[in-house]
Amino acid sequence: MRAAVIHRYGGPEEFRVETRPEPVAGPGQCLIDVTLAGINYADLHCRRGEYQRYPLPAVLGADVVGRRRGDGRRVAALLRSGGGYAQVACAEAAYTVEVPPEVGDEQALALLEQGATAYGALALLGRVRAGERVAVTAAAGGVGHLAVQLARELGAGRVVGLASTPAKREFVRSLGADAALDPADPRLAALLGEFGGVDLFVDSLGGEVLRVGLAALAPFGRLLSVGARGDAEESFTVDELADRSVGVLAFWLQQVLDDRALFTDVADRLFRLAGDKRLVARVDRVVPLSGVGGAHRALAARETMGKVLVDVHREDGGAR
Repeated sequence: MRAAVIHRYGGPEEFRVETRPEPVAGPGQCLIDVTLAGINYADLHCRRGEYQRYPLPAVLGADVVGRRRGDGRRVAALLRSGGGYAQVACAEAAYTVEVPPEVGDEQALALLEQGATAYGALALLGRVRAGERVAVTAAAGGVGHLAVQLARELGAGRVVGLASTPAKREFVRSLGADAALDPADPRLAALLGEFGGVDLFVDSLGGEVLRVGLAALAPFGRLLSVGARGDAEESFTVDELADRSVGVLAFWLQQVLDDRALFTDVADRLFRLAGDKRLVARVDRVVPLSGVGGAHRALAARETMGKVLVDVHREDGGAR
């Protein structure tokens, strides 16, 4: 099989397209003939050896869509041990779901990991209620743009998205957000505090924006972190939270994956919404295997909106 491989940890230039042996499925696993693979922000940390340090040479990539060997069914899978940037992937059967015919490969892949994260944060942990005011950071990103749409589906009364450029803010408004704000605006806390503050602040950036989110919370509001990637860690005292009866939460998708019934239920909900065109994932670009390094650069520079995919059967040519 062909795959994008790293032989050492480092920059995007470390990727090489090579022929590799196909993986071997063990008990409880299945092989997938991959159509598309996803590129996620966490992959950048894996590439640098800052997150999961896979044995080298390594094939990164945490999500794929394709055909399951044995029955030929179209499936999407989350790969907790990498291996996605390849023409064949080995997945845990428990982390694999069938894709309904009304949902295309690109939508299924763009929805599964990021959509499950957004839904888990909003509905399972954040427990957003009808009429509540929700703010989402990185609202043009893979998780954020789905969270904006899902907040609406879950009955939020006001949805505000934070995005770093005018083009991204325009995109966020097109998703149905009531407002799109610049996270670097010095008036951000005051702007978020309008209309009575925020009931649920969903953050994937970390760092100083968490302080802004805390300041903008209404009484009984919740500050919820999903995969924060900021350089600064923030801590909050009990007194600081008790002043307005607010809470700080953190979501990790693994708890959903470890409950098979919950994972399949969440995936079914997302696919039904996608089939009804009530939830639409934006695909920023589809790159060939040789374009994985460039896609990593684009993600690091925050140039993308939505999901970035890899067509594992293309090796040369630009993104589409």
